[in-house]
Amino acid sequence: MTKEWKTRTQLVHEGSRRSQYGEMAEAIFLTQGFVYESAEAAEARFIKPGPDEFIYARYGNPTVRMFEDRIAAIEGTEDAFATASGMAAVSGALTSMLRAGDHVVSSRALFGSCLYILEEVLTRYGVQVTFVDGVDLAEWRAACVPGTKAVFFESMSNPTLELVDIEAVSAIAHGVGAIVVVDNVFSTPIFSNAVAQGADVVVYSTTKHIDGQGRALGGVICGTRDFIRGVVEPYMKHTGGSMSPFTAWIMLNGMVTLDLRCRAMAEAAARVASALEGDARLTRVIYPGLYSHPQADLAARQMGSGGTMLAFDIAGGKDAAFRFMNALEIIKISNNLGDAKSIVTHPATTTHQRLPEAQKAVLGITPGLIRLSVGLEDAQDLIADLQAGLAAI
Repeated sequence: MTKEWKTRTQLVHEGSRRSQYGEMAEAIFLTQGFVYESAEAAEARFIKPGPDEFIYARYGNPTVRMFEDRIAAIEGTEDAFATASGMAAVSGALTSMLRAGDHVVSSRALFGSCLYILEEVLTRYGVQVTFVDGVDLAEWRAACVPGTKAVFFESMSNPTLELVDIEAVSAIAHGVGAIVVVDNVFSTPIFSNAVAQGADVVVYSTTKHIDGQGRALGGVICGTRDFIRGVVEPYMKHTGGSMSPFTAWIMLNGMVTLDLRCRAMAEAAARVASALEGDARLTRVIYPGLYSHPQADLAARQMGSGGTMLAFDIAGGKDAAFRFMNALEIIKISNNLGDAKSIVTHPATTTHQRLPEAQKAVLGITPGLIRLSVGLEDAQDLIADLQAGLAAI
């Protein structure tokens, strides 16, 4: 496929493979194994598979490979490995490269499950983890030392929408020989090209914007071919975290409209954030596209957009937040994001519930904090729904 294609064209066509039947839609190869022409052919394939040769669905599949090629193309990486979920991508990217005694530096503002991997799983096996304020470059410089193996951060944090300067942190990490792993979910592949800005490895929960319709769990790890096939693939295929063919087919179809959806969502999110800002019933509105956001300049430079997510703090704490959520009609209560349907989440009691209160306070996860994933509904309808919810508190 030509590298001259623009993003929308790549999202429709990149990586496509057709069988002898010449089907228009991408085919779903629902098979767990593959037939060899001879015993000798089976032996040769297990030694080294050729292009578009497959052994077992856990190792690879034509439908999955189409998705991997398509996401690698828009991400600007040599290769990708599709996983069963976003957390399989996060844990797989980190665990496949780390061993006892290695040192990782991570931003502390992370999704609850990411924190669990770093705080509980990696340390259990002797990996040293240092947490820093992801916004503070001085803390990154102090924590990244010669011998640091990797750094990890969310380019936009869940749920308080803090941005990490990808270019600056990557330069610090590379200065000590560390690999930069970026969780780019909130920023999306449309608004953030982390590899061009210095990242080595990019992970996504494809459950979110890439599917975009709340249908399936999935994840992907993007990086160099040596890293994906030499480090990630052996780990993932033996531990069983690979994506199913049916899920890959769903993700391929989701990608066709990814650019259109993300831009429409971001436009609506900006309008919603502007409508909410200054409301006396809110103590703060957090949206990187607002001038009031402390990193608005970085958001404009790094993403060119405020993104599809916003957050706001309801005066009155948990009780008021619950009354607000329960009064909504269009916007649904769930813990997903990036969906065509707008979704509100109360992080303190759901996605970050397991964290001690002191840690929530450090991360800015207050009892009144609401995370809003803006969908594809009309922005004016969403604003009216939010105003009705606020009236109920």
